[in-house]
Amino acid sequence: MSKIYVIHENDAWVEPLRAAFAELGLPYEEWFLSEGTLDFSSAPPAGVYYNRMSASSHTRGHRYGPELTAAVLAWLEMHGRRVINNGRALQLEISKIAQYAALAKYGIRTPRTVAAAGRQHILEVAKGFPGSFITKHNRAGKGLGVRLFHDLNALKQYVESDSFEDSVDGITLIQEYIRAPEPFITRVEFIGGKLLYAVRVDTSLGFELCPADVCEVGDAFCPAGDTAAVADTAPTSTTPRFRIVKDFSHPIVESYQRFIADNGIGIAGVEFITDATGELYTYDVNTNTNYNSAAEAETGIFGMRAIARYLGEELRALDAPKRHLAATG
Repeated sequence: MSKIYVIHENDAWVEPLRAAFAELGLPYEEWFLSEGTLDFSSAPPAGVYYNRMSASSHTRGHRYGPELTAAVLAWLEMHGRRVINNGRALQLEISKIAQYAALAKYGIRTPRTVAAAGRQHILEVAKGFPGSFITKHNRAGKGLGVRLFHDLNALKQYVESDSFEDSVDGITLIQEYIRAPEPFITRVEFIGGKLLYAVRVDTSLGFELCPADVCEVGDAFCPAGDTAAVADTAPTSTTPRFRIVKDFSHPIVESYQRFIADNGIGIAGVEFITDATGELYTYDVNTNTNYNSAAEAETGIFGMRAIARYLGEELRALDAPKRHLAATG
């Protein structure tokens, strides 16, 4: 019997999906890809494969998880297996520069960004940004490496210090600072290429925006608001950090749908920020998207349950010809 195969490197992030599979009675198996072997001469089992490999895998000790996953996905695709978030999707997951290049083809605006490898080059590039700017890692996830700077001297002190944190791929992005009228961003969630919901995320506590319950807020640097204002704008106990926007509608959704459909992405969260003039800037695509249980409980919409249903539908579609043959044979 065919199964759903979940490719990942973080047990905690998969726990809600396991519960959803159990609730729906779906057969599945997990492939934990951190290290191991791949016999390219063998054939993979029949089934539906869901790739959840993360760009932040190195922060959990799985440095080469994405590289191993790329090999496995190439093997699966060579054999014509149904892969949700395929090799192309993985390329975009682990490189923001690749994301921005792909988004541009669909007329989706991204912040002005320059890539630099090497500390001196980071400083040189920053001279070309007249106002405030941020730095971030090219391969990141969870907002890793995001820092806000208002002048070159502050960046110089950081880059030349022992606390400088380089991207795991050696590429740091210098990006224009988008000044939003309020400290929040919007994350639009897609499952099966269709809009599930949008969630408004308060950024006043920093920019580690992983919505999973097991994530913790890290950096106190945020491109959506000055760090000096954090104390005044921080969410209170009555103001949740993640809040689902009911009946979200925006022309950008159609552009996002075309983008994900053409790039092998079935499940993803896409993040954008809006400046004071109403201009929208897309800055991140997350193909191993997680969901916040408190925000979902408030609305009764559950992302992992929707993913499980979608994967179950894909599995039934895969097995339909077999059932037909069995019935007519």
